[in-house]
Amino acid sequence: MAGQKIRIKIRAFDHKVIDEAAKLIIDTAEKTGAIIMGPIPLPTHVEKITVNRSTFVHKNAREQFESRTHRRLIDITNSNSKTIEVLSSLSLPSGVDIEIKMIMEEKAEKSGK
Repeated sequence: MAGQKIRIKIRAFDHKVIDEAAKLIIDTAEKTGAIIMGPIPLPTHVEKITVNRSTFVHKNAREQFESRTHRRLIDITNSNSKTIEVLSSLSLPSGVDIEIKMIMEEKAEKSGK
């Protein structure tokens, strides 16, 4: 028995924008009758960069900058072709990166002795 699942990964620098995008995806998928698991918050990726304040002389004077990437995961099961069509034509706010994957699952049946 094979099941079909859609996995959506969302990335953004602003947590408010990513929550709005996740809510928009969930609302449109629920309208087509799909079952939704999520949004699951994934760990925030923090990238820190250290630079010298001056060009040459003062090595101890440094500044640190950081970039935070917030991530969410949404799984959609019991989807049909209309769900996939609506999700692919969805317009999300700027600054949101979305990745959609189709996953085929096979469920093994237990054999009784």
